[in-house]
Amino acid sequence: MSDVAVREGPLSGTHIAVLVESDYYEPEITYYRHRFAEEGAEVDLLSRLWGESELTFTGHEFRAPLTVTRSLEGIDPRRYAAIIVPSGMVADRLRYSEDVNRLAPATRLLRWAFSEPGVVKGIICHGLWLASAIPQTVKGRKVVCHNNLIGDVRNMGAEYVDQDVVIDGDLVTARTGEHHHLLARTVIDLLADRRSR
Repeated sequence: MSDVAVREGPLSGTHIAVLVESDYYEPEITYYRHRFAEEGAEVDLLSRLWGESELTFTGHEFRAPLTVTRSLEGIDPRRYAAIIVPSGMVADRLRYSEDVNRLAPATRLLRWAFSEPGVVKGIICHGLWLASAIPQTVKGRKVVCHNNLIGDVRNMGAEYVDQDVVIDGDLVTARTGEHHHLLARTVIDLLADRRSR
């Protein structure tokens, strides 16, 4: 977003998508917007806009407004080096589909990302809910999640690992929203390492 200054840095020219919906965890989203920009990456906040040009969502802690102008529908996902599925209720809201036989746009984006090993997937806390309709994407993968989702990820065929952050190739997962700084640091390091090769 244009109100966050992007510095020159090791991730200059990199685009990172962060999914957003109402009831987002404010410290996490704010941190991503600023921390990735410090490394030179441009952060795009994406959501389902339901045909509108923009939607304003409210945060969980202070009900702070956050206006999103980039829709999940119609974007070119190939522009993103990383896609972040945040904590809280974001994934639950974004996995809604009015047609139960069709994946929600956010789930389709995540499925695409899992088909592209060059894209880093960062999923934190309850974010793994977004993968529940596409369990094959995490089957056999090592992950960590919020304690409330351990049964869900095991039912999806993933291997739960009791650590704050788990890296399994191009997939980075973190335990709770409180671990967002660790997720961000790990994603930055992975992206920088890929660029240096």
